[in-house]
This record gives sequence, structure tokens and C-alpha cells, in this order.
Amino acid sequence: MSNTKRHVVPNPDGGWDIKKPGGQRSSGHHPTQQQAVDRAREIVQNAGGGEVVTHGRDGRIRDSDTVAPARDPFPPRDTK
Repeated sequence: MSNTKRHVVPNPDGGWDIKKPGGQRSSGHHPTQQQAVDRAREIVQNAGGGEVVTHGRDGRIRDSDTVAPARDPFPPRDTK
């Protein structure tokens, strides 16, 4: 699933970048984190689904989201 995973990370010069794991270049640069997350979701969805991992300003992972139609590795439990 690594080619359908994107990380939203802070750019040292300001704004937010979308990066593919192991990639050198950014897939996109956006002024706000939300814009970068939205674009990362589009990229992953167009690739057939996968994961969008959002990092905070400190670089630590703050959120991970599975984009359909990929299979969620940790689906919510059925509470019925």
C-alpha cells in the first residue's frame, strides 16, 4: 500500500507539503494543513484508495485516515 499512502508534513519555509513515503520531492505544497489534507485525499482516492497520514508542526503523527475503496487496517468495531 506504500504507493497509495501520502503524508502531510510541515514545510520548513512555511505551509504544508504532501509527500509519498520514500520520495524526495513533494507532491504538492499548500498554505494550510486542511488544504494539503484535502488534496492528499484526492490523490489517494484517484489512485484507488489508501492512507493519508497527517503530521503536526512538531513532525509527530497526529492523524491517519483510510480513503475508500482501500481496506481499513483498523476498522471501527461493530457496536450492535
